[in-house]
Amino acid sequence: MIAKQVMVSDRDRHVLAFGTDSVGANSAATQGNNVQDPLLIRFSSQEDPLDWWPTATNTAGDLRLGSGSTFVRALETKREILIWTDTALTSMRFIGPPFTFGLQQLASNITIAGPNSAVATEDYVFWMGLDNFYVYAGQTAQLPCTVKEKVFNDINLEQTDKIYAGVNAEFSEVFWFYPSAASSQNDRYVVYNYLEKLWYFGTLDRTAWLDRGTRPYPIATDNNGYVYNHEFGYDADGAAMDSFIESAVMDIADGDKFTYIRRVIPDLSFSGSTSISTPQATFTIKSRDFPGEDFGNTASGTATRTQVVPVQEYTKQLDVRSRGRSFALRVESQSLGSKWRLGSPRVDIRQDGRR
Repeated sequence: MIAKQVMVSDRDRHVLAFGTDSVGANSAATQGNNVQDPLLIRFSSQEDPLDWWPTATNTAGDLRLGSGSTFVRALETKREILIWTDTALTSMRFIGPPFTFGLQQLASNITIAGPNSAVATEDYVFWMGLDNFYVYAGQTAQLPCTVKEKVFNDINLEQTDKIYAGVNAEFSEVFWFYPSAASSQNDRYVVYNYLEKLWYFGTLDRTAWLDRGTRPYPIATDNNGYVYNHEFGYDADGAAMDSFIESAVMDIADGDKFTYIRRVIPDLSFSGSTSISTPQATFTIKSRDFPGEDFGNTASGTATRTQVVPVQEYTKQLDVRSRGRSFALRVESQSLGSKWRLGSPRVDIRQDGRR
């Protein structure tokens, strides 16, 4: 048998082959006819992975997808099996005898980036297309993305089969690892937090991802074949981990007035840090005068934990001096054993004229 993907339907206990060849000349020819049909689906008899020849007394059979030119991916959810071709999404459900399975097209004129770019979590299925992100939760919709241009303007479209989607359920996150335009291997990631409906992105080379389940931590592999535990500890194998988050650019009113920032009131939690010394994080204010220029005026201060009991205390305020029409806030830490969580920091801002 030739097939692009083989899976077991857990609900009804059939083995399914997608993008496969047709049955052989007779019931004894169990290997198929060796002529692959990229839209053909075959399924074995219930609870018998060796019986693929359809008869009146078994449930083996086949179906053919009606849209697209080739099968890309099948993914089992709680209620159905979702099947992607290069242009359509189809639902496959167990309906019982005499037909066993039925197909229903859910969406047309959609794309999918590659066979590993779709992932299911809870009641949602997310996937990355060639120019959009999509979600299926009973119906198909494009996923509004605030970083869409950042991702799709810097992606290697010749290597999209390497894109890998994963779930970090503890933090309600869906990852896509993808190759940038200048790379032939995955070196970027984009994340959608489906609980808070937020997007963020960064640089990381990962080729596969498995969420926690049988193992206590998510694991992933990189381009060199190493396997990593994620969400375990706060350092990078004994070295300090450079962690940061940076906001988008903000301004006052229409950005026609200058602003002066004189202090930052941090809101952090260092609870759980394993640092022998004092854990800390640095707040940086980056400002600029015009949208078309780089940040030229920066000021920073470091928030340090000063007490753990009876309540956690840290630096009350950071004195900075920064002036510009717009600014961004960056929080980062490079200290060993530092676990930090950002709350709602406040920035002391006043207008400072038009010139």
